[in-house]
Amino acid sequence: MTTTHAPITNWAGNVTFDVNRMHRPKSVDELRRVVARSPRVRALGTGHSFSRVAGTEHDLVRLDGLPRRVVIDHDARTVTVSGGLRYADLIYVLHRQGFALANLASLPHISIAGACATGTHGSGDTQRCLASSVAGMELVGPDGDLIEVSRVADGDEFAGSVVALGALGVVTRMTLDIEPAFAMAQRVHLLVPLDEVASSLDEVFGAAYSVSLFTDWRDTGDVWLKRRLGRPESGWDGGQRAQEPMHPVPGMPVELSTEQLDVGGPWHERLPHFRPELTPGAGEELQSEFYLPRAAAPAAFAAIREIGELVAPVMHIAEVRTVRGDDLWLSPAYHRDTVTFHFTWIDYFDAVEPVLAEVEKRLLPLGARPHWGKLTTMAPSEIAGVHERAADFARLMRKYDPEGKFRNAFVEDIFGQG
Repeated sequence: MTTTHAPITNWAGNVTFDVNRMHRPKSVDELRRVVARSPRVRALGTGHSFSRVAGTEHDLVRLDGLPRRVVIDHDARTVTVSGGLRYADLIYVLHRQGFALANLASLPHISIAGACATGTHGSGDTQRCLASSVAGMELVGPDGDLIEVSRVADGDEFAGSVVALGALGVVTRMTLDIEPAFAMAQRVHLLVPLDEVASSLDEVFGAAYSVSLFTDWRDTGDVWLKRRLGRPESGWDGGQRAQEPMHPVPGMPVELSTEQLDVGGPWHERLPHFRPELTPGAGEELQSEFYLPRAAAPAAFAAIREIGELVAPVMHIAEVRTVRGDDLWLSPAYHRDTVTFHFTWIDYFDAVEPVLAEVEKRLLPLGARPHWGKLTTMAPSEIAGVHERAADFARLMRKYDPEGKFRNAFVEDIFGQG
């Protein structure tokens, strides 16, 4: 096991973890011993959260040192993976065995456990957040004990245990739903008027299996369509079809982006925006994201466009996607079909903060819920207030971890200390 006292930051470098010790156990038994003797402990995945959701002043554990495990159950159509695995580590194994995940995030280099714990999503009218594929988990509890929970055995309580912000224990194993591998093709439509997208939301976002709009919130945007081959296409064909590969952020290297120009290929080489085989460097950026009821999308488009000239100078790009509703208590898409508004800001929070506050002032009255791992100026009480199962989760947290070993200031500010 590796233990270090060196300063640790997240991927973007905007969060420093002032920890007593960082542990990188080589086995689950080592991890159990670390947890059992630590007064407080948090797990850190790949560090792609921009909030302090993973922060702690005590012990931090990284799970990427655990033995890698990928076990496919062909009959049940599930795969069981170790807690430190990234999506980029899993997808090639699945594809070689003839299977696929139904959905992926834009960046496949994030950890599976971390993405699920924060309610991170992929994209698509018919696709729920990534955590909705979780059928079972093994966690290390506060005494170093192993706890198993599953969708079948634990019902509604399981729905409260998946998007859990690391507050119930350290996830050592996850079982995910899978399906037969499929082929996809991706193309980009340029200079689509934002008025057209807002007034024809169902047509635009229903035009493919996964759809993203990239924009600077002035007048137009680029629509990325990821379609499953062999399925009917919709009739929407707005804007101008790109004749060369694109990157979501203008001016960035296109070789980092997944295959486009409507060329067919495997699911895992089309569903993400960025190539799984290329490891991204540290991000000189900040991010915020808000999940709104789908019906509020036209009003949200209008609200953000009103301040487009304020937003654009402090932003690299914005992305709009749709997500199907789910039943996970702390999912920002809980019990409602959702449209998400994502902002990739410049790496200078003093300039971003007042603009972010203006965005929130317009989106919160429309029912916005912030992404757990992204930046917000909302007060903890406001965040708790937009999650109708917050009190239920607080009770579940006390049941799993009565002494608060897995809590941090982020969690306690929102859900309480006792």
